[in-house]
Amino acid sequence: MDFSAALFPWLCRLSTRSYLAAGSAHPLLAFPVTMPKNVIHRLLGPLLLWRLRYVNDRVYLIVLSIVVGLLAGLAAVLLKNSVHISQELIFAWVPEQYRVFALSLYPIIGISLSVLFTRYVLGGKLSRGVGPIVYNIARQGSIVPRSKLYSQMVTSFLTVTFGGSAGLEAPISVTGSAIGSNVGRILRVGRRERRLLVGCGAAAGVAAIFNSPIAGVLFAVEAILSELSAPFFIPLLISSATATVVSKLLYAGQPFVLITTAWPVEAIPFYLMLALFTALLSVYMIRVYFLAERLYERWPNPFRKIVVGGVALGLLVFIFPPLYGEGYNIVQLLLSGQSERLVDGSLFAVYRDDSVLLVLLVAIGSMLLKVVATTITVGSGGNGGMFGSSLFVGALAGFVYARVINLSGMAPVPEVHFIVLGMAGMLAGVVHAPLTAIFLIAEITGGYALFVPLMAVTSCSYLVTKYFEPYSVYTRKLAKQGIYMHQDRDRGLLSQLDLHHLIQNDFVPVRPENTLGELVDIFRHATRNLFPVVNEQGELLGIVSLDTVRDALFDDDHYTTTLVADLMTQPPAIVNPDDMMLDTLRCMEQVGAWALPVVENGRYAGFLLKSAILAAYRRQLLKESD
Repeated sequence: MDFSAALFPWLCRLSTRSYLAAGSAHPLLAFPVTMPKNVIHRLLGPLLLWRLRYVNDRVYLIVLSIVVGLLAGLAAVLLKNSVHISQELIFAWVPEQYRVFALSLYPIIGISLSVLFTRYVLGGKLSRGVGPIVYNIARQGSIVPRSKLYSQMVTSFLTVTFGGSAGLEAPISVTGSAIGSNVGRILRVGRRERRLLVGCGAAAGVAAIFNSPIAGVLFAVEAILSELSAPFFIPLLISSATATVVSKLLYAGQPFVLITTAWPVEAIPFYLMLALFTALLSVYMIRVYFLAERLYERWPNPFRKIVVGGVALGLLVFIFPPLYGEGYNIVQLLLSGQSERLVDGSLFAVYRDDSVLLVLLVAIGSMLLKVVATTITVGSGGNGGMFGSSLFVGALAGFVYARVINLSGMAPVPEVHFIVLGMAGMLAGVVHAPLTAIFLIAEITGGYALFVPLMAVTSCSYLVTKYFEPYSVYTRKLAKQGIYMHQDRDRGLLSQLDLHHLIQNDFVPVRPENTLGELVDIFRHATRNLFPVVNEQGELLGIVSLDTVRDALFDDDHYTTTLVADLMTQPPAIVNPDDMMLDTLRCMEQVGAWALPVVENGRYAGFLLKSAILAAYRRQLLKESD
């Protein structure tokens, strides 16, 4: 007899008793086993038994956060280094005099390879961006598909290596989230702990790519996790720090360098105007991004998307070379004071004699068209995110703003300060993550002396952007589907309820041609005092309530002459299965109804009870608190 096979059921019973004594469900029993049972018995049984005996839950969670940080850090370093090395190789392969033409052709190659990989390896399924991770947390118990362990890395590598105008941050954070989720599933942690490990993975990915552990933690809290108790910050910090150590060992240091020791107090009005400028640009980027997404959804043919999108992106890169790839090299040129190199390889280079206006023209064009290039890259089938694009646009916005002020003669301002402040303002506006923006920019540029301006610019940019766009580029699409994670706890919990599962089908339907006498017989055997009136096609015509027809029940003379059609009334409201739960609950409050009929595709489907909604809300609240 296999000892492990015999031990594992005993382990389940032992650990289940300990968890039931604590008043919660044991995580070993919470998830379906997808691996062969004998493999789990042999590998996980002794390990989990040893863990239960000698390692408490808090220490176990810290160990898992280190593991997630290590794996996510390695994934981030692998992706970043692979992209940089591959880009250097394809650059060196083409002679410099032909490089401008090659750069305009490379993107279509990368997008095509990404589409082919998605179509034939992933089965055509590739959810892009951080939004799907938020959905996994809200609706799927923080279970991230295993395919995301590699799909995001491969497709973003192919896209960005060949010049796709998007960032690697979103794919890396998604990969880290997938690592955290699947580590939690394999090692059988609880729902709440698995959710935390998803955040640990996202934090580790951002921390490793930027060498910024604090920013990684804040990104996880602001963009991935809706709320977090103080003790859970420790695993996030540990995971983020572990990934940063890995990055420091295997990857080059800071992506940008800024040396500054002070900032001019008299520049505060200019900082506030910059915040307004970046806020308006953030609104522009969010709206253009989703407008382009809707346009691309109307094109079902993927190969047409590749051709049209690849040609359009190649044309943009041909005219504005700074749009090629992530664009961090352009940001570094601006920070080092080499803004004149923005026109390198550009068609406008023939007008170098008028370099001041030329640089501004290229900078403004690249700033406004970056979001277009990113949407074309993603919409055509490539993979990448808006995180890096926001930093790129913010750097150009700060440069253009400061350069115009200096040329106008109003006051001399340090352009390098406005470049990094513009990056922070755009990130706070587009991603709706002001704390992440403050600490990320301070960490990756070494600009801690700019903390006060960073606070002013990011907070103002965030507030103005939120006024026009209540949801970030990651959550706007989810909000339209009724999925809320970052607004308030009640709305978030209600959004996780599935209306289909709450429909009650034990209400006895009646026909409009039924007589009062037949209705009385139905009343005698029914358990409900509300009856839907439907026709032969199953369409809802009205409702009959026992309270409203109580007087007619005692009128024996009309048992055969009075029909249900004469007694029925119209319901105060009708629920559609696609309606948002919060809106449905509000409707019940407004019309004073305890139950409303549900109509799906024109046919009666059942009733939705307020008590059922509140009971499901309570169960969800208890589940989230486990």
